[in-house]
Amino acid sequence: MKIAFYGSSLLSTYWNGAATYYRGLLRELAGRGHQVVFYEPDAFDRQKHRDIDPPDWAEVVVYDATPDALAYVVGEAAYADVVVKASGVGVFDDLLLAGTMAAAAPRAVKIFWDVDAPATLAEITPAPDHPLRRALPDLDLVLTYGGGPPVIAAYEAVGARVCRPIYNGLDPTTHHPVAPAARYACDLNFLANRLPDRERRVEQFFIEAAARLPDHRFLLGGSGWDDKPLPANIARLGHIGADQHNAFNGSPRAVLNVARDSMAQVGFSPATRVFEAAGAGGCLITDAWEGLELFLAPGEEVLVARDGQDVAEHLASLSVERAHQIGEAARRRILAEHTYARRGAEVDTLLRRAFDLKRERSLT
Repeated sequence: MKIAFYGSSLLSTYWNGAATYYRGLLRELAGRGHQVVFYEPDAFDRQKHRDIDPPDWAEVVVYDATPDALAYVVGEAAYADVVVKASGVGVFDDLLLAGTMAAAAPRAVKIFWDVDAPATLAEITPAPDHPLRRALPDLDLVLTYGGGPPVIAAYEAVGARVCRPIYNGLDPTTHHPVAPAARYACDLNFLANRLPDRERRVEQFFIEAAARLPDHRFLLGGSGWDDKPLPANIARLGHIGADQHNAFNGSPRAVLNVARDSMAQVGFSPATRVFEAAGAGGCLITDAWEGLELFLAPGEEVLVARDGQDVAEHLASLSVERAHQIGEAARRRILAEHTYARRGAEVDTLLRRAFDLKRERSLT
């Protein structure tokens, strides 16, 4: 099937944490015989910070952030068997949703793919006239980055026909162990862009832990942190390209994951960083959230913290040997149960079932 996918960016992770998620899933779908065309706007300097060239498994159409360019790419939806509008494109989101779904052929499977479902639901649930709320009854599927049973129930309560979480995963050809890099050596690192609904938790889990351990070295990667007051033992690295993630995740004693507010509250939403760090053999310390044990076993494959004090206590007692054991255990679990190959197979089944169902309905 031909898939027209309208998202933030496939080529750049710059202010775009969903990029590796899109890459892992769409590469698998292409490997299963689907023709993928990814439409992304030239916006937010992402094209100046590309991590990859256009891959051989997808056609990438970069369009200007103008009404004329929007009209052209919207019209392209008419030629697809599957039309996907992702959340958080950042340019003309409502117009993209309405336009692509209106342009889609009657036979086409129409999907909204939400990479921040808890935040989206908080916005649309009290707003019956929200463009997405109005669109939901006509969509064949809502797929989400995570969220588990709470997100399924919430989406179906506001009009989605079918909602299915498609969790992050690991592409072992992209994220894997590499030799440690001296520039990334530290006791604990954290990689995330500075966002309003994450900053308080970063202060609580990362900055507080650093303040409690002044003799330990911490590294902070990601965009937006330049003017953030930090303890002297935290070094800022700025944006770190995807080609550096393996070294960044495999060089420190431990790697920190901190969920955004909404995802921490809902649970069942492991970030890409969880799988990428595990794939590189990193010892992960994560904030606590419901559903974690579905992905990694606390105390054996991941260390769990309730606050910065817990993070500091984990670090203070964490030997290099134990960190290695935890990282390797996590890597084995993720490779066995949580690869993008598995996620791609799940999406492939959903697409083919939805397409066959539409065809059957058209014949009756």
